[in-house]
Amino acid sequence: MAEHELSKQSAPVTTDVVLVGAGIMSATLGTLLRQVEPNWSITTFERLDAAAAESSDPWNNAGTGHSALCELNYTPQNKDGSVDISKALNVNEQFQVSRQFWTYALENGVLSDPKNFINPIPHVSFVHGAENVKYLRARYDALAGNPLFPDMEYIDDKDEFSRRLPLMAAGRDFSDPVALNWSDGGTDVDFGALTKQLLNYGAASGGTIHFGHEVHDISKQSNGTWTLKVENRRTGETRKVNAKFVFVGAGGGALHLLQKSGIKEAKGFGGFPVSGEWLRCTNPELIKMHSAKVYGKASVGAPPMSVPHLDTRVIDGKPGLLFGPYAGWSPKFLKKGKTTDLFSSVKPGNLLPMLNVGVTELSLVKYLVTELAQTEADRIETLGEFMPTAKAEDFEFVTAGQRVQVIRPTGKGGKLEFGTAVINASDGTIAGLLGASPGASTAVPAMLDVMKKCFADRYASWEPKLRDMVPSLGTKLAENPSLFEEIWARTSSALRLDTATPTADRFAQPAAV
Repeated sequence: MAEHELSKQSAPVTTDVVLVGAGIMSATLGTLLRQVEPNWSITTFERLDAAAAESSDPWNNAGTGHSALCELNYTPQNKDGSVDISKALNVNEQFQVSRQFWTYALENGVLSDPKNFINPIPHVSFVHGAENVKYLRARYDALAGNPLFPDMEYIDDKDEFSRRLPLMAAGRDFSDPVALNWSDGGTDVDFGALTKQLLNYGAASGGTIHFGHEVHDISKQSNGTWTLKVENRRTGETRKVNAKFVFVGAGGGALHLLQKSGIKEAKGFGGFPVSGEWLRCTNPELIKMHSAKVYGKASVGAPPMSVPHLDTRVIDGKPGLLFGPYAGWSPKFLKKGKTTDLFSSVKPGNLLPMLNVGVTELSLVKYLVTELAQTEADRIETLGEFMPTAKAEDFEFVTAGQRVQVIRPTGKGGKLEFGTAVINASDGTIAGLLGASPGASTAVPAMLDVMKKCFADRYASWEPKLRDMVPSLGTKLAENPSLFEEIWARTSSALRLDTATPTADRFAQPAAV
């Protein structure tokens, strides 16, 4: 990956585009812009010494290709017992866009071996208890007839459960009824590896990237361009960089820079940091026994981000197994951030929204206090709901990425949101991304949204090229089954999702019930 030393340049740097942060969002936007405007100069600044070292790092997220196949928080139950699938459809549609772009990138030399970053892994919803089983059946009935969920299975037979999920069946008391929604079309994505491939392409096609360089300030000039104050963290030298367009893809660090930009669209926004923590399996024999991403239901009163899951991961070609997330808390906005991050983000314009959320989200506060008070035995007991025979010696406790949940200003104060939000200036010269899940899975549609909002005068001329990259652009695949089938077949083949994963043969292990 090409790297340039900014501090050795004597004159101020001028560039068409500045990308702040070397994560999946910046890497995706840089690649999209390079396809439609090959002559633009694109410069990336990353405060750390490596790409994808924060939220995009594979051990700092679940690696789920979020397509609502298994995530129960995307299919809430209504009071009448029916299931609302509108959010699930939207999340799935977004992931289909990402799959199409990655396919184009593979076919055109932007990306290389797909096994480096994406692998097929079944996505599974898991519940136990009579009422939850009833809900899961209703969920299946609502989704199974939709074109986007063609291979979903409903399983409530203990023998079939045991055959498919031996690690979860061992030691389980099946007098408590269980049920699964099983989808073979799920994926595990190493967003760190994907980010690095995209950045390598960007550097090879004329872009520049500066590691160890932190953007401290950003201000609008009278001619409409932006001036960024950039520090070389290795030498302490500071330079100014001028840009026509700026994208702030700095994860939790995005809020501070958007605030410093002074754009009115960022006024009132705040952030609440929550860190994720995992139990990571250290026993290779247990890892071999499980080949699925199994999502359960969040406990009553817990936020959507707390949905527990027992996850197969494929990182550097090797299978792994995670369980979580457990919530931690720090005032930092980045895993390698500062303890003053939260407090320095409080401004007169967002004080009321943040205070309002503090009052209305007491359940979140209670949840965090409970999580922080957990002992090792408590964490293993939680894992026991999924894996009854779990032992502490087979797992290590690791801290994952830091997520900053969006506090959006409203007429009544503020609202805490657990998704992602794009903020852009009305003149389209700057944009930034805030929030968390489904996050990286929506990088392509999110960045297409940035391009549409920020380059309105050019977007129409870009559309033919964008449709080459994303054939379904502007089309709801759920309403076009034949197009979905065509795209699904093409992307599955190109991404090699019809070949085996590096895990052991699925269902080969006998179940100890």
